[in-house]
Amino acid sequence: MIIVPYSVNYKKTWDGFVQRSKNGTFLFKRDFMDYHADRFFDCSVLIYEGEITSGKVNPPEGSDGLKAIFPANWNESEHTVYSHQGLTYGGLITLPEVTQQEVLAMLQTLMQYYRDMLQATSLVYKPVPYIYSPYPTQEDLYALFRANARMISRSVSSVISLRNQLRMQTLRRRKARKALDNGFYIERLTEGDRATLHEYWQLLTDVLTKHHGVKPVHSEDEIALLIDRFPREIKVFLVKHEQRITAGCVLFITSQVVHVQYIASGEEGREYGALDLLFRHLITERFHQMEFFDFGISTEQGGKVLNTGLIFQKEGFGGRGVCYDSYMVDLTRDAINRLAEQSKHVEDSSLIPFLELKAINESFEPELSREIEDVVRSGWYLKGERTTAFEKEFANYCGTRHCVLVGNGMDALTLILRAYKSLNEWQDGDEVIVPANTFIATILAIKEASLTPVLCEPSLQSYLIDVEQMKSLLTPRTRAIMSVHLYGRVCDMDSIMQWAKGNGLKVIEDAAQAHGAYYHGQRAGHLGEAAGFSFYPGKNIGALGDAGCVTTDDDELANVVRMMGNYGSAEKYVNDYKGMNSRTDEIQAAALSVKLPRLDKDNARRREIADLYNKGIQNPLITLPQMPDDPQEHVYYVYPVRCPARDQLQKSLRAKGINTLIHYPIPPHRQKAFAEWNERRLPITERIHREILSLPISPLLSDAQVQRIITVINEFNVDL
Repeated sequence: MIIVPYSVNYKKTWDGFVQRSKNGTFLFKRDFMDYHADRFFDCSVLIYEGEITSGKVNPPEGSDGLKAIFPANWNESEHTVYSHQGLTYGGLITLPEVTQQEVLAMLQTLMQYYRDMLQATSLVYKPVPYIYSPYPTQEDLYALFRANARMISRSVSSVISLRNQLRMQTLRRRKARKALDNGFYIERLTEGDRATLHEYWQLLTDVLTKHHGVKPVHSEDEIALLIDRFPREIKVFLVKHEQRITAGCVLFITSQVVHVQYIASGEEGREYGALDLLFRHLITERFHQMEFFDFGISTEQGGKVLNTGLIFQKEGFGGRGVCYDSYMVDLTRDAINRLAEQSKHVEDSSLIPFLELKAINESFEPELSREIEDVVRSGWYLKGERTTAFEKEFANYCGTRHCVLVGNGMDALTLILRAYKSLNEWQDGDEVIVPANTFIATILAIKEASLTPVLCEPSLQSYLIDVEQMKSLLTPRTRAIMSVHLYGRVCDMDSIMQWAKGNGLKVIEDAAQAHGAYYHGQRAGHLGEAAGFSFYPGKNIGALGDAGCVTTDDDELANVVRMMGNYGSAEKYVNDYKGMNSRTDEIQAAALSVKLPRLDKDNARRREIADLYNKGIQNPLITLPQMPDDPQEHVYYVYPVRCPARDQLQKSLRAKGINTLIHYPIPPHRQKAFAEWNERRLPITERIHREILSLPISPLLSDAQVQRIITVINEFNVDL
């Protein structure tokens, strides 16, 4: 099963599915759910059958693949996902043909998804009562039992089976006759009659305030909006006497059930039995062709208290008990694994992508789309409030005085070097020591600044710059060290900084893969004198296109970098430097502001996955990455393993539906672009590039997917 977070792009798909589902009602239509979107953080999802290829769901032939939807909202303070709290009932909304095993798989996938993506600890689930479906529909109750769910509330509602009615009590019939004999009559509110709706809502509010000390959940404007949106499903019936409203109710009408909401009767209505007249009419005349007439619950405090007077009145019309339940599911591995055996065949058949950018971005919906839309509507797209806001947010996150947004990660490093050249009178051809196994952009930035890269072998254990060899590369023209936190692990910064300081060198962090990593209590980006970050979409925090930044405590450097990235200008049309155009636009800044608050949680999930790999992979052909003593020093932009039969391993994984990448297949000194280095021998770098393979480590991966990867790797064997 594949989870796709709901966003506005799926509105038509969502509503169409509600229409053809076996237990969906108009309450699940997005025009109903979203009218109070400001009150709830929506985390609803769509559940598909099929595989994901290139970020798209590929359903089985002859089907769109959509099997279920789950209306939900997130409570951050409780770390709990709720069946949408704005609805009376919820749970999995499924197709009529969905099987019990499929529902087990759905619930397992759903639980794992919320655990991984939101770090949720519990799920509160409200099944749709059986009366709302013409089909048997309690597969989810069995799945909840399997997940060891516990009931946390049970409310009883009084429901009349309109095909098998009990006889109405004599008292109710007499009071209805009394109202009729005294000139009371029934009217239905006509569409657009706001004056009459206002009059009834005032009566309702007065009655609720006087007798119960509460107000209606919906305001008059809200109920008017819903009536306008759903005129066939929401109706108001009134009892009048001499044109005065004496009583009334609101009805929510679905294919099976007439559900009564907001019942109210004034003093005159109570004296003459206005509600008795109304309900007799609705039950025996107006809606006698329906299946059920639901008076609503008569319990309080989650079902612990029964309002005996209220239920007596409802049972007088022939209503009997139907339960509305809520269940709590703990999102532990044990609970999820209780469902695993039944759904294993579904999990195993799906492709495991290396990284699903579309799914990652959808996990930030609907906030991400709202923020982008706000930028589009603002009319301000460069150097605006969003850019300023994120610069402050990321500087605070890293602990630096400054963050300057630029066009991309390579530009960030280039601008730092150009600024240092200007401020410190470095000369063209001066040297910067850089690890030989870095991504080529680091070296290109040095060349772009007209400086000379000096390649240093890495450690074969950590893949980071070899500090001892670095020291041997010092010459009179050495000006800086580029400490690349490759794969998400922080370099040995204490040793690098101490040696650099003693030799008058600048230390520039290439932190493009290390967002959020800690080293001795400080974040990457605040360990050297300046740092360059990339926000390429695939990073641990990625934009929706290219973006990058420079972080530093150096006021003068930050000022020069900012000017150089803006054509060398601080004042429009006044240019102090030979600059470049390197700026992050407002849309990217807005997207990054949405994503930053979740970065630490996503990094924590990456560490969890890495720990599973570390403990689970036991194949003598595989060399696992060296772990730092402090886990916070690594954020696992990638999880790199080495294998002397790397290409065969990658092919074997691909055949089992597991995608991997190589970071990086050709070392910079063997690239055609650097033909002058092609004959150079760097054996450690070359071995790493020959053997390295990156396993999937997206925070969206489930534990079951990780275990599947581990199993396939442990089964791999080849004669060397």
